[in-house]
Amino acid sequence: MSTCTRNSSDTSGIPGEPRTVKSQVLETGASMVQDFTPVKQICAHLNAFHVYANDPTRCVEANHYCTHLTEDVRQCLIYDSSKTNARLIGIEYMVSPRVFKTLPADERKLWHTHEFEVKSGMLIMPAPAGVPTSVWEAAETAEMQDIAPIYGKTYHFWQVDRGDIVPMGPPQLMGSFTSEESVKAAKPGGLDELLGDRDGLYGVDYRQKAKKREGIEAVEKHADADTMCKST
Repeated sequence: MSTCTRNSSDTSGIPGEPRTVKSQVLETGASMVQDFTPVKQICAHLNAFHVYANDPTRCVEANHYCTHLTEDVRQCLIYDSSKTNARLIGIEYMVSPRVFKTLPADERKLWHTHEFEVKSGMLIMPAPAGVPTSVWEAAETAEMQDIAPIYGKTYHFWQVDRGDIVPMGPPQLMGSFTSEESVKAAKPGGLDELLGDRDGLYGVDYRQKAKKREGIEAVEKHADADTMCKST
């Protein structure tokens, strides 16, 4: 049975008592005086879907909050939604092709590509309120040009799609969708079924995104990438 989950980030299923006034006061005070420099370096919010390497019929929504360490290395926190009570479910590292080529062959097999996500319109940067659509889409398309050729390595720790109330079991290696056929393994209705609710939430249309990205050049992908499903 294929499953691909969008998450509401409802904390009612998470164990524990509601936060007390004391804890809220302490946290508010700490947020005013402590230095959160690493987190403040986050400069991009990307939304897409990750697929389980050991079960390509399962996928889950992934909201990436990314920092650029250098022009060749990015790191992203992965949440199940973009809401205040979103659950931190995983991490993703991204590297440029020139870094990827230096990795051992066995290591390269753990990494995935982004070209299909980009060109299909699956990968988006949700627009902030108040920014004109034309301005944001130009900025988003430019960012997609940079993302299309890079490689990602992703692990999820919290399998929210199966209803785990806390992170359980070993980390799960995740990949990206690489074709319409791979999408249909998880969602028989393809991109329409996968992205319909997501597009409605963010007020976008993946088809229009794909149209605007037609000018992004084809990527020369390394043969070792996207092979994790065959090796797990």
